[in-house]
Amino acid sequence: MNTILWFDSVGGASGDMLLACLMDLGVTPAHLNATFAQLGDFNLSVEAIPHADHGLHGLRAHVHTHEHSGHGHEHHHGHHPAHRGLAEITRLIEHSTLAAPVKRQSEAVFRRLAEAEARVHAKTPEEIHFHEVGALDAIADIIGACEALASLKVDGVGFSPLPAGHGTILCAHGVIPNPPPGTVELLKGLPILFVDEPFELVTPTGAALLSTWRTLETPPAGWTVSRVGHGFGQRQLNGRPNLLRGMMLTPCAGTGQETDPCLVLETNIDDTSPELVGALVNKLLAAGAYDAFSTAIQMKKQRPGILLTTLCAPEKKAVMIDLIFSETTTFGIREYLTHRTMLARETAVVSTPYGDVRVKVGTWKGKAVTASPEYEDCVARAATASAPVRAVYEAAQAEGQKRLTR
Repeated sequence: MNTILWFDSVGGASGDMLLACLMDLGVTPAHLNATFAQLGDFNLSVEAIPHADHGLHGLRAHVHTHEHSGHGHEHHHGHHPAHRGLAEITRLIEHSTLAAPVKRQSEAVFRRLAEAEARVHAKTPEEIHFHEVGALDAIADIIGACEALASLKVDGVGFSPLPAGHGTILCAHGVIPNPPPGTVELLKGLPILFVDEPFELVTPTGAALLSTWRTLETPPAGWTVSRVGHGFGQRQLNGRPNLLRGMMLTPCAGTGQETDPCLVLETNIDDTSPELVGALVNKLLAAGAYDAFSTAIQMKKQRPGILLTTLCAPEKKAVMIDLIFSETTTFGIREYLTHRTMLARETAVVSTPYGDVRVKVGTWKGKAVTASPEYEDCVARAATASAPVRAVYEAAQAEGQKRLTR
């Protein structure tokens, strides 16, 4: 992991604040407008407007939502009110020429929004309809923000506690508590901070985007800030700027190491055949686990059992849990998030009497400290030369060791 995007929601988070923050981090309006052009049906565009508050300088995002209706008006002046449901918005995204990861992420955000509204109104997500104006704004905010995040090529996203205002606010249904019920649904499981502001600070779109993107619960140690973006909202708050700050973090230079978040999944098993656990370990590794292994343990009444441990990227959690539950008889899986520090790695090719072998070289604080031959290469060279694998491995290792003294 080389780049992390960490958000500080000082004065809230909304779709347009996220767009503004990502543009201030370097995503151009032209790039986003080219993305909107891929949607086909709408003439959406975004404008970056310089803004300052509390001595801080950044951008505001202004989204224009003209629809191809022949009237040429801003969308909220249109004459054909309509409602778009989740299925229609999903079709719009699917039929676009957006990159596949942006499609998947945008759809996930819209589904999260629909599911939250459905729980509030006791409906199914498919029954929820986004009003025409809201749908166009949300389409621009969500697809634009997902595309902007993808273009920044970050490896992880996290954020500080999100601010929650107090009191009541007026909506189409009348007076409701602040934060509104739909936003509260989206904030479940996320860190929040109650602040002395009588406004809705985090919007449903902002909460849906951040919760969908989130892969980190805490900022990593030993990283440095490489870029800062300030995205301002449209509101004037009482005691703080209506600001969302984004910081691009990279590993400190010269440490010769990489740090990234690592999710640990554990489960105790005492009634699944060990052969099946072995097959599961292979499936977990094939599905992208960093590592998967089993440990012999003594369970209650001294029954012999197996501790299955899986290490993976946080975003792989759902895939790993699905595999473990489907392939074992376990009733529960423990999880905890940690960080791992790794040597910076590069691959070198060394010559041996048996042929070329790739060697993985690990660097610590600017010095190569370990060299490990690729096992598959050693097996292939041994088969070709009718030699013991051990002989090829040791020859490659000896060549690799020479690189450590240079």
